[in-house]
Amino acid sequence: MTRKLHDILTAGVRNPAVVMGILNVTPDSFSDGGKYLDPQAAGRQARRMIDCGAEIIDIGAESTRPGADTVPPDEQIRRLEEIVPAVVKTSAIVSVDTTSAAVADRALTWGAKIINDVSAGRDDPQILTLVAQRGAAIVLMHMLGRPRTMQDNPQYTDVTAEVKAFLAKRISEAVAAGVDESRIIIDPGIGFGKKLEHNLALLRTVDDLGGLGRTILVGPSRKRFIGELGGAELPENRVGGTIGACLAARRRGATIFRVHDVAPAVEALKVYDAVIASGSEVS
Repeated sequence: MTRKLHDILTAGVRNPAVVMGILNVTPDSFSDGGKYLDPQAAGRQARRMIDCGAEIIDIGAESTRPGADTVPPDEQIRRLEEIVPAVVKTSAIVSVDTTSAAVADRALTWGAKIINDVSAGRDDPQILTLVAQRGAAIVLMHMLGRPRTMQDNPQYTDVTAEVKAFLAKRISEAVAAGVDESRIIIDPGIGFGKKLEHNLALLRTVDDLGGLGRTILVGPSRKRFIGELGGAELPENRVGGTIGACLAARRRGATIFRVHDVAPAVEALKVYDAVIASGSEVS
């Protein structure tokens, strides 16, 4: 049974992991672009993910893959206007992936409960005020640069410390805008302005972000670094690597896992959580 959003955000890491299914209603997303542009196809995919155990469906109308162009708010709204209300009627919590306050406003009016902002409120600061006024939840994600340029040789001195400092600052900005701190989710931004070594370091040190006191989301699904490690050239062949990354992050305290392949992620996380709950020690 799908939990209430409040329960997910206040339950703590010892409670069952939460799987967020990715639903891209875009023509150009790196892994599934064009597959769910049709509202009926999108609705069927949402229901499949819910049946497989997704508790949150994250719907995006603007690709944030490396090199992606921005999509005007009006076009995002056009892509979302049929599918968001339809998914809201299901058992899932609906999240909308956007950096635009205008899109977020419409999505919340349709019944979405979470705004997933990869810019962490930097692209359109009004999004923080809007989330505060509507009592919604927000995902604040770290990204170095912008999607068009973020993979142009990203550099860090200490990636974990820099991501943590960035997220701490964005939490403060959101709270200053009136957002209830308990409704803030943080995301280290795996694959967003990071090289292989940066992604591995962040997955290894997720527990450092736990010091910020917020629910942690990770989204390694089908990312390029998995292909670099495992040799899978096609994104859809990176399911096993995605599961490995999710379990590594779960071990370090992540709670929400944003994935394309819901069924294997749900199964793996259930087994992992059961092992930990049994009191067995794993290494």
